[in-house]
Amino acid sequence: MTKFTQQRGFRIWAISLIAVGFGLLTIKEGGTILFGGEAARATADNYVPFVLWFNFAAGFAYVVAGAGLWMQQRWAVWLAVAITAATALTFAAFGMHVYSGGAYEQRTVVAMCLRTLVWLVIAAIAWRRLGRRAGMAQNGS
Repeated sequence: MTKFTQQRGFRIWAISLIAVGFGLLTIKEGGTILFGGEAARATADNYVPFVLWFNFAAGFAYVVAGAGLWMQQRWAVWLAVAITAATALTFAAFGMHVYSGGAYEQRTVVAMCLRTLVWLVIAAIAWRRLGRRAGMAQNGS
């Protein structure tokens, strides 16, 4: 492990890269379906438009949060928490859509479970590593 990685902390380094990578993949995949024409939309089968739009927009927030975490910015911790909450709320709305008989793909269920879990872990690690440190600095510890 390099001195650079040790200074930042392996966990912050890892979640930063995961957030940015996850964000870039999300933007690419969502953008392909949203802006790729009928052929791209046809391959997505029964996608749920509000979930697709949310995930596409959230991809940009993922990249920003990852960059902020990389730079160890406290605002990035709050952004990670907000992403987690927004993802969980979107997942709940998706659940209502499914419960009311709306068409959907099973892969959307899996993807939303994964997104929620990944951001819950990122937010928890960020909170423990950066949020607590910032709070201690404010308290004079």
